[in-house]
Amino acid sequence: MKTKELNYLVEAFKKDSIKYAHIETPETVAEQVQLLRALMNIRMPGHLDETVLKVQDDYLKDRAHDKGIVTLDDINDITSFSSHPYASKLSLWQGDITRLSVDAIVNAANSQMLGCFIPLHTCIDNSIHTYAGVQLRLECAKQMQDLRERHGYDYEQPTAIPMLTKGYNLPAKHVIHVVGPIVQGPLTTDDEAMLAACYTNVLDMCLDNGLKSVAFCCISTGVFHFPPFEAARIAVAAVTKWLEQHEDAMDRIIFNVFKDEDLSYYQTILTSGVK
Repeated sequence: MKTKELNYLVEAFKKDSIKYAHIETPETVAEQVQLLRALMNIRMPGHLDETVLKVQDDYLKDRAHDKGIVTLDDINDITSFSSHPYASKLSLWQGDITRLSVDAIVNAANSQMLGCFIPLHTCIDNSIHTYAGVQLRLECAKQMQDLRERHGYDYEQPTAIPMLTKGYNLPAKHVIHVVGPIVQGPLTTDDEAMLAACYTNVLDMCLDNGLKSVAFCCISTGVFHFPPFEAARIAVAAVTKWLEQHEDAMDRIIFNVFKDEDLSYYQTILTSGVK
């Protein structure tokens, strides 16, 4: 990591924030990294000085290489452990989705579609916006502004309706943002149908835009409280059903997991064919 770039960005984002312009800059590199991420997390969408933007882009590209970029060639399909009819099209990969060099990664977004503003939050929305850079939030804001001009000031992105953006400083070329269903109380058939629609609609968006590889996160299983095993079962079923109609449309569909329990759930479902 280039500490000179980091120091420059910390001071630039402090100044840009106004409210935190005079906050003390920590001495250690690790603490500076955390402060920069926090300042990026809370920044409202808007213009950033071109010089600062270029340094941010260089810094984030360095971070991506430091973390290790993962390509499709690095990820096995599931043929070694599954007899799924489309096993050669599917992968199960555990790790940080922001490392993946694919046509698109899927972001579990909220209805405002601007990313997570909570400093250093561990959600995938926060992580994707952090490593893409501030341009991602600005593009999302512009798309939402266009939608509000058409649908009214109170417009929020509906559940299961995806939005396509560039990937900016991510290894992925694009990000597809989608709002999953929020489970309140017992799981309902509507919850299940809306989650399935998230997967179907994202794949339709890939088809419409010529995207051949996509990595799905575990949509709705975090703070949206969708039971993780049921979410995995629905994800596999929805993707399988879509492939039955579009077998040649995608080169690879990746189920990306982070937790060990989610890895186990997907392995079980893909191995046993749970429906």
